[in-house]
Amino acid sequence: MHPCRVLFICTGNSARSILSEATLNHLGKGRFVALSAGSKPTGQVNPYALEQLAGAGMPIDGLSSKSWDEFVGEQAPPLDIAITVCDAAASEPCPVLFGDFVRTHWGLPDPAAAEGSPAAIRAAFHQAHAVITRRIMALLNLPVETLSPKELKSALDGIGALTGDGGSEAAA
Repeated sequence: MHPCRVLFICTGNSARSILSEATLNHLGKGRFVALSAGSKPTGQVNPYALEQLAGAGMPIDGLSSKSWDEFVGEQAPPLDIAITVCDAAASEPCPVLFGDFVRTHWGLPDPAAAEGSPAAIRAAFHQAHAVITRRIMALLNLPVETLSPKELKSALDGIGALTGDGGSEAAA
């Protein structure tokens, strides 16, 4: 399983899944190939997401909002892991994707839904990216190449409980 192919899925594919894709591709250094998609893509990447990534020194070239339809059917690229990042706590519907890969859920409030001043919106994107980065770092520490699918699912589910402050969402 090298590189490990990971698809991040949300509804709009404009913020959380884009932040996740770019962060894993940057920090994964070829050990992982990250992709992202949405069930109802907005068609454009949120400019605050691009600003957050660029400010963190991560490449933003080639990022785009696209449909998950590209990842189903016989012509779809093979995947090892699919991670939904929608926020069930906000009653946001999470897409369901079928295939022979490990699935997990890393719920996260949508920073694109943040309101207020540009500074407040930037703060929401910064916080979301901090959580995503913490989770990505935990993923990078997993021996994904040697874990069984059941072990990998369990480890990924545990990562989904991590927040940016060192705690878990259940405790937050």
